[in-house]
Amino acid sequence: MPYKTKQSESIERLLWENRARHLTAEELYRLLREAGVSIGQTTVYRHLDKLCADGTVRKFLGGDGGACYQLAQGGDACRAHYHLKCTACGKLIHAQCAYLDTLSAHIQKEHGFLVDGSKTVLYGLCSDCAKKEGKAT
Repeated sequence: MPYKTKQSESIERLLWENRARHLTAEELYRLLREAGVSIGQTTVYRHLDKLCADGTVRKFLGGDGGACYQLAQGGDACRAHYHLKCTACGKLIHAQCAYLDTLSAHIQKEHGFLVDGSKTVLYGLCSDCAKKEGKAT
């Protein structure tokens, strides 16, 4: 069993509390400091790298090249579906959808490309944010 530090446990707890969305390392650092956790930004990055390496945390690359992190849930379950990320509030939706499964199968059959759902993120507005902006969903 790997040794867990107080900082690592704090990062995991914060990711659990925010499991519905991805957080950047900078957001994690800010939230940890606001919660009174004594931690350096370099330590946050180092712990995130370790947690990603052992499979506890998943790293997603955004369209802007920046990385976001989320506590891994259910082993390889995230590889089996797409993710929808709200560009307004940051909410992450795990899209378990037969239509998207069909899309993945089409891409594999017709294009010889296997989609990795753990890294597949579609960006847009969640229904709550679309309503706030007066856009129909």
